[in-house]
Amino acid sequence: MTAEPRPDAVSDGPRRALAEALAPESLVIVVSGPGGVGKGTVVDRLVEADRRLHVNRSWTTRDRRPGEAPDAYNFVSRDAFEKHAAAGGFIEWVEFLDYLQGSPVPRVPPGHDVIFEIDVAGGARIAEIHEDPVLIFIDAPDRRTQADRMRHRGDPEEKIERRLRHAAEEVAAAARLPYQTVINDDLDSTVEQVASLIGAARSVHR
Repeated sequence: MTAEPRPDAVSDGPRRALAEALAPESLVIVVSGPGGVGKGTVVDRLVEADRRLHVNRSWTTRDRRPGEAPDAYNFVSRDAFEKHAAAGGFIEWVEFLDYLQGSPVPRVPPGHDVIFEIDVAGGARIAEIHEDPVLIFIDAPDRRTQADRMRHRGDPEEKIERRLRHAAEEVAAAARLPYQTVINDDLDSTVEQVASLIGAARSVHR
């Protein structure tokens, strides 16, 4: 099942909310990629190395995976999620597979750029409500590597199969947008490449 965007996902409300949350010099950085390619680890390493980056943690109604950090997402009930959405608390949200997931209105500290770690559908909506976001697509060297990474983190085989099928859709959707693709075959090299893309965007933006 592909992500299903809600009809209010690109309304003027989210556009205004995001604009009001950001300083004029703040970059909006979107990091996307299929499940299991290591994008969360890449984002964590970026934030550790660059104190000017602020991660806007997504909300999700799915269960926390074995070994997953408690702050990887804001894990909430479906009821809490839907109430927050009704109150205008998200700038985009989707129903993906068997759970809801969305990006809350960010609270970006002064002097920081904001990172959204979201799927390509979310990235497309960010591009609709914000001018010139930095779109970065992280992918695995191949689908076998992606599957092995998901098994290592404890995903069941049924979910792995669904995510592998969805990966082709994600790659195709990213190709229709100005995503810059980085293949995560070596973590240190991947982090360096993504940091370089952010640095290049900063030099143009400021």
